[in-house]
Amino acid sequence: MRQIQMVDTKTQYQKIKQDIDQAVANVLESSAFINGKPVQSFAANLSAYLNVRHTIPCANGTDALQIAMMALGLQPGDEVITPSFTYIATTEVIALLRLKPVFVEVDARTFCMDPADLEKAITPRTKAIVPVHLYGQAAPMEEIMAIAEKHKLFVIEDNAQALGAEYIYSDGSRKKTGTIGHIGCTSFYPSKNLGAFGDGGAIFTNDDALADKLKMIANHGQSRRYYHDVVGCNSRLDSIQAAILDIKLRYLDEYAGARRKAADFYDQAFARQAQLTVPFRAAYSKHVYHQYTLLLEGVDRDALSQYLADQQIPSMIYYPVPGHKQKMFDQFGSAAQDMPVTDWLTHRVISLPMHTELDEEQLQYICDHVLTFLNR
Repeated sequence: MRQIQMVDTKTQYQKIKQDIDQAVANVLESSAFINGKPVQSFAANLSAYLNVRHTIPCANGTDALQIAMMALGLQPGDEVITPSFTYIATTEVIALLRLKPVFVEVDARTFCMDPADLEKAITPRTKAIVPVHLYGQAAPMEEIMAIAEKHKLFVIEDNAQALGAEYIYSDGSRKKTGTIGHIGCTSFYPSKNLGAFGDGGAIFTNDDALADKLKMIANHGQSRRYYHDVVGCNSRLDSIQAAILDIKLRYLDEYAGARRKAADFYDQAFARQAQLTVPFRAAYSKHVYHQYTLLLEGVDRDALSQYLADQQIPSMIYYPVPGHKQKMFDQFGSAAQDMPVTDWLTHRVISLPMHTELDEEQLQYICDHVLTFLNR
């Protein structure tokens, strides 16, 4: 049996090695390392895949969020609502821009923003909402967009963990996550569902004027060279990463299918375990399983994690400290906020290996040892 990885990027690469190596060689031969043709090609192909008008590549997913907030003209002190139960990048950029993060609860089943708690958190200073499509599942965007429209708020989707996922509307129509709000953001960190071989990110919008501003901000605030109309930053996806991503984009749906197949295997193995709750599949979401995250009840999580490690099975806890309790936000007094669902989740979640290269032998080995620990 191959060694089990939390994410097996090496085996994934080996399957498409010839195409990847040729794409990289083409960039090296052209020597157009910044803003070369692969960047434009990848942006166009990703736009077509998502059915969105504009894709603006950038250096990483955190930059994508920052540029999005800068483009919306948010001012210091403006409030931006976001879940506490998410990776720190989502909320970090809010404080970086001297905005105020306002933390809200997530649904205990989906791990995504709770619309009821969202609406309660809105004040006259609220300017934007940042829902997170966590672990590969879509947030309840129909409700979130209705609330945003009612209160005239911007919506920036954090789609770093769910590229390729679909949101299914109540009328049966579908949209890719990241294309529903005013702006969508994603990351191409190597472990993502569409991962580069280094850092990378992208921003999406269907608004032409907003797209122009996003492009300017990502390029030193200039629309033509040496003419800087707004304060911007330097955030670019390099040509080598774009060339790699353009190859891997062809396989994104296949990769999602492999993740769903692994999730089905886990689900069936754990179906009768009262101490485990398998990931909830919302009817409105076509899950792409960036993570496979279990909820534990009456289980010593640290002991389970150590037992699995002893069997050469990795596991992870995403996220042990929620945003509202991070020291960086002490100035906002958020640690005193009552967030029972978020706090409950942080003590009960554990993620098992999830990637495109898991085979049945590996999955059976993982499941057997989880069950052995629970039943010993």
